[in-house]
Amino acid sequence: MKSKRRNFRYNSFRNVTGMLLVSLLLAAASAQDQTVKLDQRPAEPGEWGYRPAAGAVSQVNPPSFSWRPQQGLTWEIECAQDMKFRKIEYRAKNMEFNVHCPPRTFEPGTYTWRYRGKDKNGSYTNWSRARNFIIADDSATMPLPAREELIARIPKSHPRLFVRPENLDRLRKSARGKMKGEYDVLVKECERLLAGPPATKEPPKYPKDIVRGGDPWRKIWWGNRTYTIRALNAAATLAFTRLLGGQEKYGAEAKRILLECAKWDPVGSTGYRYNDEAGMPYNYYFSRTYTFVNDLLSEDEKEICRKVMKVRGDEMYRHLCPRHLRRPYGSHANRAWHFLGEVGIAFLGEVEGAEDWVWFTMNVFYNVYPVWSDDDGGWHEGSSYWSSYQGRFTWWADVMREAMGIDAYDKPFFSKAGYYAMYLLPPGKVGGGFGDLTARRTAERNVPLVSGFAAQAQNGHWQWYVEQLGGPDPADGYIGFVRGGLPRVDAVPPDDLPKSRLFAGTGQAYLNTSLTDAENSVQVVFKSSPFGTQSHGYEANNSFLLWAYGKRLLIRSGYRDSYGSKHHKEWMWSTRSVNNITVNGRGQGKRTAKARGKIVAFKTTPTIDIVVGEAGQAYETPLERFTRAVIFVKPELIVVYDRLEAKEPSTYEYWLHAINKFDVQGRHKIQVRNNDVVCDIDFLTPSDLSLRQTNQYDPNPRPRITLREWHLTATTPEKSKRMEFVTLYHPHKVRDDISWRGTLRSVPGGYVLTAGASGKKLTALLPTDDIKTLEAAGMTTTGAIKLKLEHPDDQPPQILELQGNGRQ
Repeated sequence: MKSKRRNFRYNSFRNVTGMLLVSLLLAAASAQDQTVKLDQRPAEPGEWGYRPAAGAVSQVNPPSFSWRPQQGLTWEIECAQDMKFRKIEYRAKNMEFNVHCPPRTFEPGTYTWRYRGKDKNGSYTNWSRARNFIIADDSATMPLPAREELIARIPKSHPRLFVRPENLDRLRKSARGKMKGEYDVLVKECERLLAGPPATKEPPKYPKDIVRGGDPWRKIWWGNRTYTIRALNAAATLAFTRLLGGQEKYGAEAKRILLECAKWDPVGSTGYRYNDEAGMPYNYYFSRTYTFVNDLLSEDEKEICRKVMKVRGDEMYRHLCPRHLRRPYGSHANRAWHFLGEVGIAFLGEVEGAEDWVWFTMNVFYNVYPVWSDDDGGWHEGSSYWSSYQGRFTWWADVMREAMGIDAYDKPFFSKAGYYAMYLLPPGKVGGGFGDLTARRTAERNVPLVSGFAAQAQNGHWQWYVEQLGGPDPADGYIGFVRGGLPRVDAVPPDDLPKSRLFAGTGQAYLNTSLTDAENSVQVVFKSSPFGTQSHGYEANNSFLLWAYGKRLLIRSGYRDSYGSKHHKEWMWSTRSVNNITVNGRGQGKRTAKARGKIVAFKTTPTIDIVVGEAGQAYETPLERFTRAVIFVKPELIVVYDRLEAKEPSTYEYWLHAINKFDVQGRHKIQVRNNDVVCDIDFLTPSDLSLRQTNQYDPNPRPRITLREWHLTATTPEKSKRMEFVTLYHPHKVRDDISWRGTLRSVPGGYVLTAGASGKKLTALLPTDDIKTLEAAGMTTTGAIKLKLEHPDDQPPQILELQGNGRQ
């Protein structure tokens, strides 16, 4: 009886277990058949997003593809010439990154692309939505070679950076011949280094109680950078000069410095994550020295170097990959990626992971670079960071060309990059526009970078620019030697160019009366950027600057005493620091990609320029609108027309900034002066503004900074949901007796502005309503600004109309 019960329980257990197993197997099979859900959320501010976007026109062939990453998936993309994908023109599978540049070109024309993911079990997601795009007929040819082909191009032996082994004889011949002068300079530098070698003791870490960002902290932070560069760039210079035929003692000293620096803790004071300003130059200068001096190192010594750079390379790679392919807008990361590329090439085949570093780097270059611009050639972070970061990038361009046969300057961006300098900083200009560290930048500081750009692009306009500023200034040291001297470029004056230009991708417009001589020019700089206020391009949208006849008149204010200091964050990053408008004392989002603006309209002619920006959504408390139009009647009159609409009755504060104290001449007229140049300013509406000014920042910079500038605030007397400002600016030299007199009258649907001087008369219809018709002075408009400029001679009046109501 007991035996039967045991058998019954056993059989019951077996049956239940069997049914459970079958159920699990069926569930697993069902799960295998189910589609993994694809994450197709729109890109957020700060993300690279889906590219090519629907309707985009690609100026490169093939285009670079980008989509939202999703953990645990590999990727497949398809391209077809029809929305139903009946005939697949291109397919790529099993991709690890969320970006892809094909290894072959497409025929120009219209295409549609889609993507899907696959998990580790082999289950696919659904296909993404399809996006159509066009490859332009004149697109630049830039396929990314397949991984195996790309890696195979890199030399197996050393040197690998800036020069290939098979090209050494050519460089040695140049050192004895046409470039003997440059070689002698290198030899002289090596003798100096031997006479006074750099220190190689490991630099200190921060004390435990140090305040991050304070002056003592900054001294160590930046000091360790310069200390590292002195040591390892000296080693690279010595090693390279020895390769050209220099004395063996140069190589011996380079080797000594290299091995001494190899003793430093790779995650210590010069570690990339501990202090990237020291870690980045350590990594690339160490790699250059290693490849230049490689034949002098024993296998044990090579292994010491490899172990060091394994740790350092992995640290950079983990920080950058894959994050940089999705969110590439980090400032320092935008030089770190190509420094990692140098490390990868130098240690390829010798350090595990080096091939991954190179492949990642090339995917960055082809798919998400440059980030702070588009094909127009501007730079969101400003002219100082443009020069610094692009200058360093040219090193990577040299490395790619030599090691892999890839020409960076084929990218459309580089065919226009030099115009950014020409339009923002014409010869003689002081003040580099918006962006960190640009307030006192001179045009001359652009010469080294634009010299290289002019030679690489063979652009005569850029060559003319550098010649006006003293002539080309090629790179020095071993990099200058490798470049072999810049090829000759015939200078072409910019007579065939418009005087003003829009850089749409960065949301900046430069309105000039001359590109040849800033001393006799008037310039308005305007910003309303799709990049927002992030990174070093933190100034608020719809801000403007005014320069006239060699002098800064209306400026961006403040002085960066230290990055991220209270003054930097609370004043310079705030809307109050620029020529802009706050609402109820509050401004736009600080240093964020979310605070976006947009230039919604632009037109340039020889006599009038108009630019319109919209920035309502950029405010911390978003506005229904903030539409600012700048009308430049060259060269004597600027009209700034502002339309604001808040969600509740508000007060509005109009901010202006200057080097010197404003001369307040009543409730609506003021004047700013800088030496022999003045600007008369007239607030035509609203009336009864409350004006106040101060030469104190809020907060002031650190005590060592004694600079003070003047800040004027014009505050509206009453609260209102809607507000318009119409303000006239008349820049001129003190000796010039030219006075633009303006009148403004309110009519149904908007304002009619009339202003005249020197026989010229401007009539402007300024709408306050997007749907009502505004009629005056024989003109009619609905929602658009319309202008008529009459001249003193018999030429017909000039009439312009620009639709830029901010609602587009």
